[in-house]
Amino acid sequence: METEQSIVRAEYKTGQYIGRVVETDGRRTLVEVLAVLRHPTQGDLHSSFNPDAALFHERRASAYREKVWALSHEVKPYGGEIPEYRESLAAAFGAEAERIDRMKRWAERCQTQLDSLKADYGI
Repeated sequence: METEQSIVRAEYKTGQYIGRVVETDGRRTLVEVLAVLRHPTQGDLHSSFNPDAALFHERRASAYREKVWALSHEVKPYGGEIPEYRESLAAAFGAEAERIDRMKRWAERCQTQLDSLKADYGI
């Protein structure tokens, strides 16, 4: 039986997971991944929103039961229902894809507005 404190929400490499605490050294906590709450962000974190970055990283979600070292201050108790891993991965992936789609549509709308302003400015 899991204790409430052994099940946590952990941030790890731009993703967020539900997991079980395996061990801690105070600074870091080893977490066994049970579900995905937020899919990791793609691209170069040091050049946010730059599609031309020299290294455009592909970040995969941590696998079911993979053990990851998270900074202890980014590990918080989790008291909710633990979803099935594949379902949680699909939901997190879908949410990230929707976020990127909204950003793409926002950029396209900005470009349309700028084109209109350019014509209005006569430049």
